[in-house]
Amino acid sequence: MSTLRPALVSMLALLGSTTLLASMTAQADALEQQREALHNNVQVIAHRGASGYAPEHTWYAYDKALAMGTDYLELDVHMSADGHLVAIHDTTLERTTDGQGPVKEHSLDELKALDAGSWFNRAHPEYADDAYAGAKLLTLDDVIDRYGQDVRYYIETKSPKDYPELQDALVNKLEAEGLVQSGSVVIQSFSQASLQEVHKLNPDIPLIQLLWYSPSEDGKTLEEWTGVTPSPADITDADFQTIAEYADGVGPNYLYEGGPVIDASFIEQAHANDLLVHVYTINDQDQMHQLLDWGVDGLFTNFPDRLKGVLAEVE
Repeated sequence: MSTLRPALVSMLALLGSTTLLASMTAQADALEQQREALHNNVQVIAHRGASGYAPEHTWYAYDKALAMGTDYLELDVHMSADGHLVAIHDTTLERTTDGQGPVKEHSLDELKALDAGSWFNRAHPEYADDAYAGAKLLTLDDVIDRYGQDVRYYIETKSPKDYPELQDALVNKLEAEGLVQSGSVVIQSFSQASLQEVHKLNPDIPLIQLLWYSPSEDGKTLEEWTGVTPSPADITDADFQTIAEYADGVGPNYLYEGGPVIDASFIEQAHANDLLVHVYTINDQDQMHQLLDWGVDGLFTNFPDRLKGVLAEVE
């Protein structure tokens, strides 16, 4: 017995090492496949789900987006007063629910009691559906429990200054569910600090630095909302390289009050600095064609079927 035990221990150790190596290899392959897809295919990013057709961040919007063949479900996450990650865009409840006040001041039970669907029927009667009335807010847990690793998620950290623990909670959840390892998630934010923290927590997660360009106070130049970059006209390779130190791409707006704020040269320069360009939020098919001609790598849209149709035309 004493003679067999060391051999058995060695065999189990070898099997354990082999299993671990196989697991690490599979994870590396999944992450590489995700990055190849991000670089080689135009990504259809369903903005808050198919939110043009159904109330945003509800099962109705998510299920419709997936049925349309979207590549990523885009989710905005805030935190409830009791620490749950909740899928909702605004910091406050008034626009998309029958509640009031900041999300962060309500417990999950209070948030779950709200009607997150009826507003859509009033705002968009052309797409109204009686079934939307009474739709509930969802947690990130709800969404992952429903779709698991069969879906890819494009998650925005919202108002990170209001939730210092948001990044840690989000990364822990994604890792625990195997979504980072399976190449199933991208994280985006307007907050450079939020993305840099996520990068430190797990450098395998693809990150997108969101950008919002609008006229400066003098009205003569454009400026980026958070100061991450200068005006698109003045942006340098060094500016893009600073972003590339922690992120895989940029997510700029295309228009401000109907006028373009970026052009083909912006996209070319980003690409020259090894950054993806995912533009938001494009619902007009002519604009989709224009941006695809310029070489964008992905588009956020409220109408994934429209973008899928355009992509089918140009393939």
